[in-house]
Amino acid sequence: MGMELWQEKAEVLIEALPYIQRFRGKTIVVKYGGSAMVDKNLQRAVITDVALLKLVGFKPIIVHGGGKAISKWVKKAGKEPRFVNGLRVTDKETMEIAEMVLGRINKNLVAMMESLGVKAVGISGKDGNTLQVEKKLSGGVDIGYVGQVKNLNPGLLNTLMENDFIPVICPIGLDDDFQTYNINADDAACAIATSVKAEKLAFLTDIEGVYRDPLNPQTLISELTVPEARELIGQGNIGGGMLPKLQNCIDAVEQGVSRVHILDGRIEHCLLLEFFTNKGIGTAILGSGEGRYYHGE
Repeated sequence: MGMELWQEKAEVLIEALPYIQRFRGKTIVVKYGGSAMVDKNLQRAVITDVALLKLVGFKPIIVHGGGKAISKWVKKAGKEPRFVNGLRVTDKETMEIAEMVLGRINKNLVAMMESLGVKAVGISGKDGNTLQVEKKLSGGVDIGYVGQVKNLNPGLLNTLMENDFIPVICPIGLDDDFQTYNINADDAACAIATSVKAEKLAFLTDIEGVYRDPLNPQTLISELTVPEARELIGQGNIGGGMLPKLQNCIDAVEQGVSRVHILDGRIEHCLLLEFFTNKGIGTAILGSGEGRYYHGE
């Protein structure tokens, strides 16, 4: 290996230093989903990133989905997956399948984390009554056992983090009658990040970030303030699945999360590239008191 390459490696580590110093001891919530959950290499890269964040002093929490796997098992049960406005129609049998599949994913992620020498505990929102929900309608339509978080009890999460564990959470909660509900993983991550006063919330997605012009990949926006994000939405440039995700980002920032990141989970080590480099690779939505890191070329 030539001296130039060694020098480049040293510069990368030096670039990371101020970010490690700033966020050491801070809580980071990672919403894990999309292709990064399906591809084994990407899956390993994400878990390795989270392990490294933990080992340099961050306090990570993982919130994961599992939509593709749930749909696969629903089909195996002889049912056709149905969605209304992007939300899964969840009857009692589908709820049972979802809980089974999410539980399996949860423990697989814990095993991967443990294999890297980092302590992790897998829970659902039912444990410690962490995610308390009420029925969620989709455009006024009853879609079954789909819940929205009405209250979050952070006691169990805080206990785990205080004892050096990474919480790995699947988005299932209980209503006031202790009935089980499935929760959109983005909504759950947003509620958790807000409740534990996270410094950062990162959404792993299947797109690079937020574009000023969705048809032009050269218009990726590195950093956005909340007013700028609202303006983009008002211009009608944000559509599809990005609209509710960006709204979740705005909500999280307005409720106290300092920075929310939208990242392309198909890029290996996207978390490290976003958190530890000056420009990053995705889009960061900033709180009002947050300064920009990247000011363009």
